[in-house]
Amino acid sequence: MLCGPSLAQSDCGSTGGLCQQELMAVRRRKGGRDGVSSSEAETVDCQEKKDAAGSNAGFQWTPVSILSVAVGLFMAYYSGSTHGWLMATLHENVLWFSNIKEVEREISFRTETGLYYSYYKQLVNAPTIAQGLYELVHDNITEHGKTINILERFNIYQEVVMALLYRFLSLQKTVEPVFFYIHAVFGLHSVLVMSLYGTTWLLSGSWLAGILSAAFYTFNKVDTTRVEFTIALRESWALPFWYMQMFLLTVFFHPNLHRNLKVVTVSLLYVCTFCFALTWQFAQFALLLQAMALFGCAVLDVIPAQKIRQVWLIQAGSLLAVCVCQFFNKMVLCSLVLSFIPSAMLVIAFKERVFTRRGLSWQFAGLVLNVILVMVSMLLFNKYVIKTIIRTDADQHIFNFLMGKFGLSGNQRDFDAQLYLCETAFRVLPLDTFVRLSKSLVFPLYAVFHLCVLLVLMQSVLQNWRPPMYSTEDPATRNDAQNPPLPLGSAHPLLLQRPQLAYHAISAAVFGCLAVSTMRFKYLWTPHMCVLAAAGVADFEAWKILLNKLHAGLSESKVHLCRHIVTAGILALLFAVALPSTLDELKILKEFHDPDTVQLMEWIKKETPVSAAFTGSMQLMAGVKLSTGRPITNHPHYEDRDLRNRTKQLYQIYGRRHPQEVHAILKAHGTSYIIIENSICYERGHNIGCRLRDLMDMTNHHIVEGGTTGSEDHPATHARFCHAIQSGAPEYRKYFTMVFQNKTFRTYKVS
Repeated sequence: MLCGPSLAQSDCGSTGGLCQQELMAVRRRKGGRDGVSSSEAETVDCQEKKDAAGSNAGFQWTPVSILSVAVGLFMAYYSGSTHGWLMATLHENVLWFSNIKEVEREISFRTETGLYYSYYKQLVNAPTIAQGLYELVHDNITEHGKTINILERFNIYQEVVMALLYRFLSLQKTVEPVFFYIHAVFGLHSVLVMSLYGTTWLLSGSWLAGILSAAFYTFNKVDTTRVEFTIALRESWALPFWYMQMFLLTVFFHPNLHRNLKVVTVSLLYVCTFCFALTWQFAQFALLLQAMALFGCAVLDVIPAQKIRQVWLIQAGSLLAVCVCQFFNKMVLCSLVLSFIPSAMLVIAFKERVFTRRGLSWQFAGLVLNVILVMVSMLLFNKYVIKTIIRTDADQHIFNFLMGKFGLSGNQRDFDAQLYLCETAFRVLPLDTFVRLSKSLVFPLYAVFHLCVLLVLMQSVLQNWRPPMYSTEDPATRNDAQNPPLPLGSAHPLLLQRPQLAYHAISAAVFGCLAVSTMRFKYLWTPHMCVLAAAGVADFEAWKILLNKLHAGLSESKVHLCRHIVTAGILALLFAVALPSTLDELKILKEFHDPDTVQLMEWIKKETPVSAAFTGSMQLMAGVKLSTGRPITNHPHYEDRDLRNRTKQLYQIYGRRHPQEVHAILKAHGTSYIIIENSICYERGHNIGCRLRDLMDMTNHHIVEGGTTGSEDHPATHARFCHAIQSGAPEYRKYFTMVFQNKTFRTYKVS
């Protein structure tokens, strides 16, 4: 037996069997208009009967089952720890992280990851914890000339917790701070894989399927994770909590959940959702899509509305708690998910009162109306209520990006939107992704199983929506209002016995649409893919239906044997296909090599005052702050309107403006030095119109070199600043003096 005490396949004994019949009858009729519908009330009563009967009625603990569960738990730990070890090893092999200099380690934290890690370093090195926390709350280095609250603006509580642990555990003499930090992230991703394993085990009833899902995730790491080279990225901290939450939702949506386990599950759900939202600024958008998937489950009557309301309340409570932790961050309060949740609750209450069973056409019309109502009410509530009260537009650039991406914006030259739209990560998912995933078997298996589940779900919903057909065998009870007869036939077991599978099917479809439209978010879809592909291979119900269609007529034990043999065979095939390339990758040894950046950072530390403020590209400034501790005027955390405006002004160093104008802008922000990158000034990588200098030309309404001309564009009257400053002409020497130069960077002191 490889099943163990799976929540996916258990039944509830004699009491549970009666309860299933009651549920089927309840699904066929809906009554009551006051408060909670009679359908929901009877469903809850039935659930309580199951709980009273005990959740272990369908499972007997035997020595074999205990051994199976023990082996399954061990394999969960082994699969997760192996994945964490692999990520850590690849990171070490690519950078030779343990042997390079400290400045090189810090430079390896590219773009915004360097900014986040700098706060961990700052708190670790602070004279006292109290002073370190005070400097975070009253920071005047990150945006020179302005004091900001880092804990409010950025999601860096994970850095605070790690720094406090490092100091409280007195690890200074045993572990270097950077290794404590990165291995904590790799450890979290071990837990992520364990969560995927557990989710698959619950859905399929087989821990062998859990091994398969973990193997799918690990061998497809190019498309499932990027933690080995973006360690400090917010999603690297957040996604483990997201998939822990997914595991807990799988438990929570099980129809036979014991009330004590339910209490524990709800508590852990809140903790995981809170940690997820606290560690990633874009968690609100993932939660919005999850809330929409739950709304779909509610309007389709797949999951009891009461459970969905509980999850919505957990989401809302977690976000409000995060808002408090971030000193009432306005972007959290204005999140669409906090507008969607009350709107969805009202619409579901409206549905329960109005759209009782009245036939297929009526229910379909109700579905369309419910979707329209919830979307319109969410947008109206967010724009005209919340944002009117709070008065903020910190997230306007995200809406501009969405409008531009889908061609709904009249301004196709918006600087902030184009910064995103020009990046490959924010374009549609390329087809080679599906080719890679198909070579490793996961996508074909996922596509077949997901499509079958969606078709069965659609059939079940349509069957559930049709007017009931009553038995005529007992006319005496036929018209009894208190005890209406059971319907002929029954809804598909997916609706009544496996709502958790229906939720995963709907959720995967939602996140699949997101991933296909925007490649950056494929990491929210491909783990779903791994879980459903593995669960589909080992699904008992699927195998029973398939074998019945083939007229095999096998007993349940033989069906179990078939599914386990096939699962083991696919697992062996996956290892045969993917393991050799993974082993070859482990043999590749490289070393971090960026001498020009190292030279720049060392020069800044030796030759510039501690109070000197630097201006340059957002990505480089994060490294300057981390490696040198010097004040910077801009940075890559782009979620603040004032910072976006400031960055647009400071980037005039790559525009075609008079040196006096550029000098005035720099002095207004207190800049002491500017760093010009030749790779940006003479960029050739992006398409015309997407290079930074092109974006500045469009912002200044100058004709783009070699690009299209807008109606308001005119020829520039000055040469490009980053190029012309090299001439040393008097009009440039008056304001700027070159003090450092190598093949990559040019640094000028601002007079």
